[in-house]
Amino acid sequence: MHVANAFDIAGFQPTLESIPPPNVNYQQKTALGLPPNAHPLNPFHFILRAASVYPDKLALAHPDVKHPAFYTYGVWAQRIQNLAYALIQVGIRPGDRVAVITPNSPMIADAHFGVLAARAIITPVNTRLTPPEVSYILEHSGSKLILIDRDFTHLIGNTNIPTIVCHDTGRAGDPYEGFLSAGREFSAEKGWAGLDVEPDENTGAVLCYTSGTTGRPKGVLTALRGSYLAAIGNAVEGQISRESTYLWVLPMFHAAGWTYPWTNVFACATQITMRSVDYPLIWKHFLNSGVTHYCGAPTVQIGIVNDPAARPLPHTISAVVAGAAPTAQLIGQLEQRGIKPVHVYGLTETYGPCTRCYDQPHWKTLTLEQRAKLMARQGQSFATAQEARVVYLPENDDDQELRDVPKDGRTVGEILMRGNIVMKEYFRDPEATRKAFQGGHFHSGDLAVWHPDGVIQIVDRSKDLIISGGENASSLAIEQELSSHPHVLEVSVVGRAHTKWGERPMAFVILRQEHASKWKDNHDGFAAELIRHARTRLPGFACPEWVQVVVELPKTSTGKILKTNLRKIVAKL
Repeated sequence: MHVANAFDIAGFQPTLESIPPPNVNYQQKTALGLPPNAHPLNPFHFILRAASVYPDKLALAHPDVKHPAFYTYGVWAQRIQNLAYALIQVGIRPGDRVAVITPNSPMIADAHFGVLAARAIITPVNTRLTPPEVSYILEHSGSKLILIDRDFTHLIGNTNIPTIVCHDTGRAGDPYEGFLSAGREFSAEKGWAGLDVEPDENTGAVLCYTSGTTGRPKGVLTALRGSYLAAIGNAVEGQISRESTYLWVLPMFHAAGWTYPWTNVFACATQITMRSVDYPLIWKHFLNSGVTHYCGAPTVQIGIVNDPAARPLPHTISAVVAGAAPTAQLIGQLEQRGIKPVHVYGLTETYGPCTRCYDQPHWKTLTLEQRAKLMARQGQSFATAQEARVVYLPENDDDQELRDVPKDGRTVGEILMRGNIVMKEYFRDPEATRKAFQGGHFHSGDLAVWHPDGVIQIVDRSKDLIISGGENASSLAIEQELSSHPHVLEVSVVGRAHTKWGERPMAFVILRQEHASKWKDNHDGFAAELIRHARTRLPGFACPEWVQVVVELPKTSTGKILKTNLRKIVAKL
């Protein structure tokens, strides 16, 4: 392992003897039983190629910890191989799920390749969730092993699932490093040739969990083929190359890092991992580490451009923005600092980004406000995806016909996708899968218009999801937790615009009659009490920012709460 000054990444020089290129016999295994013009697509193969072509190039840097780690492609490939053998040694079999609970660090980067090399399915878990939510994911996924960072062991309690704890030192004495060493010993130096190759490119690769309108997280199972093509799509659309240095601001646990763990290796780029979003540290890397690319939601971008360390950069950095459309103010602030925003759109079900708003040459003549209005649109499909469509909403449950709306920029419909970078299924939920794929397309649940130039623009969301800081919060799940407060009779939650986070939940509450008098002249006190209650049961991004006590909630004749009416109230606040 090479250890250097935390910000001496651009001048990195390898000091370890490079690992021999991948065994050719392993590469040949992928072709067994197939015609000469075919091989199964698998993003794991990117590391084999990178280690063969650039074995001494800096692949992964983890500088901002007590024991900094710097790995060349050759050394990193060996660690990944060790992980694959270690997983097999402890009983992981093809199709098994391996949960990974960690911030951005070498372990989760390793896992995106090592788990696939063992023919298993990586299940990255959001470290911002509560222990009950993590418990549900572990149970529903049927995870056979947990790889966890020591700072997050409280999330799993006294689980019966075998667990490997990482101290993030990269050194002897770290349980995770010991696990890798045991894998190397178990391999008996058979190398890549000793590992079986997954012959089916449509088998599961990643199982990510995303909040749904039912309140329970849904397991989104994506495939090897889609992961491979989505990763290449991101490299093309983000213009990532061998000369690029990617800074991990986006959590790798979020939709598998939008496939960027594989994208960067496909491009033979250098990656820098950060355990948390630390704005001064981000700027140190911007100014000293040769960073060229990063991803982040608008709320993160706002924090970056407003940090005291922010200043015009000596070189351009590309910022991939998703989760919400960037505002004109944010676009202007980014550009003033030498950061080029690239607006993309997608969902966990589409491997992260699947469309991009492509800037046009004539935009240079437009004002900032004019450009921002165009840039805020969701754009057109990636090169590796089929065209996204906007279709009329069904008139009833029996209406299965998919009819495109006119490209007039006014008629509202639902965004549909299909093709290479659409999920395989909702794990263990055939009914949800059937509904999502009605008519042979994936139904996004996002409402949009289709412009004459073929560009899609979202105008609303059909689901009651609240997107806060790039995280999806289910309004129903929030309501369920708020309803557990003994003073709450009924509650409804909607999203309200927030200058920093994009959206935050707002709760409308009817108090139980026996408690209403207590809070009659102190609604603010009750709001504070309910928010404190929520923080013990919900992740921070799902806790309500505002609480309003009401006498009644607007409802239909059948008793269904009219959230559209509540949103109109919120819009006036």
